[in-house]
Amino acid sequence: MNSSKSSPPSVINCRVLVCRGREEWKVEDVEVDPPLASEVRVRVLYASICHTDLLCSQGLPFPLYPRVLGHEGVGVVESVGEKVKDLKEGDVVMPLLVGECGECQHCTSGETNLCLVHPISFTGTMPDGTSRLHLPPPAAGGGGQRQPLYHCICCSTWAEYFVADAAYVIKPPELPLPHASFLSCGFSTGFGAAQVEARIKEGSTVAVLGLGAVGLGAVAGARALGAATIIGVDKNDMKREKGEAFGITHFINPDNFTGKAISELVKDLTGGLGVDYCIECTGAPYLINQALESTKVGKGRAIVLGSGAEMDVPISFLALLMGRSLKGSLFGGVKPRTHLPHLLHQCCSSKVSAYNSLNIDRHHGWRAAIELYYDIDHACIVPTPS
Repeated sequence: MNSSKSSPPSVINCRVLVCRGREEWKVEDVEVDPPLASEVRVRVLYASICHTDLLCSQGLPFPLYPRVLGHEGVGVVESVGEKVKDLKEGDVVMPLLVGECGECQHCTSGETNLCLVHPISFTGTMPDGTSRLHLPPPAAGGGGQRQPLYHCICCSTWAEYFVADAAYVIKPPELPLPHASFLSCGFSTGFGAAQVEARIKEGSTVAVLGLGAVGLGAVAGARALGAATIIGVDKNDMKREKGEAFGITHFINPDNFTGKAISELVKDLTGGLGVDYCIECTGAPYLINQALESTKVGKGRAIVLGSGAEMDVPISFLALLMGRSLKGSLFGGVKPRTHLPHLLHQCCSSKVSAYNSLNIDRHHGWRAAIELYYDIDHACIVPTPS
């Protein structure tokens, strides 16, 4: 027996934020199990708050309690399963919504990022149907069973440690770690939607509904592809400055226009035609239809990224029959291994940073852009306790 070989990983006791019911939260001591053969256990460095997490806390799309939420984050691999080949202890990783096997029908089609082998999961469990998170048994009497906790999509980052299948994590390029946290979902979703899903053409017109994390990413992605007109729509007037820093050419606060629909306001700025692409980033039911009707007759494309509390939304048949298209998108169509490294590299380049708009020194452009984002969007990047 090789005495120098490290001992196998054991259960870790740590603090996590448990959601016990609809918006019912409690910080509790939880046991995090060792990773199985194809899994990694990660010590969380930073975690972000996404609107999807808040919807999950309200029981959408399914009420799963008790649950540990959080799917945006960045951390360090603490231990790996014996079948994990591309990751090792000490690697910095970020979790992903979807995996990419590269070989299934979907991965090879070039038409979707939803892998059939490593799909997104709404079950609240690991791919084998079990949990790696448990509440310890009651102390009194020393008996009882551990209570399993539901995970959040691919992981649970609102904790000091989480376990994920290795197919759902990636080693990011060199990034400031707090910034890498929200790039694992929000900003990358919008940026990818512009570049991968919409494939915005140079000189085109674009409208972005909602200038939060996803929306600013969509604006940045559209600008990087050379869109001539980028219209940002948001009810918060403070978003104008932030949107302009990321690339919008026009700003609409619909509350400032009585009796006019958003689609009419967008058409007013585009000679009555509407835009080539409209990216909806809020999930508000009313805005799904407005996104569609904001686009050009015959060829306009509306892409829905936002998730909302209502599962059924009325859509105008006439808007569709007039040749427009409406498409939903998860993670902006981004494939984690094919697209994401390139997109993250772009996010760190001057194409995305706000230094041109704000006369900020080029070397600090990305940091300035991120600080602008945090200031207005309340991303709430939260370092975990040491």
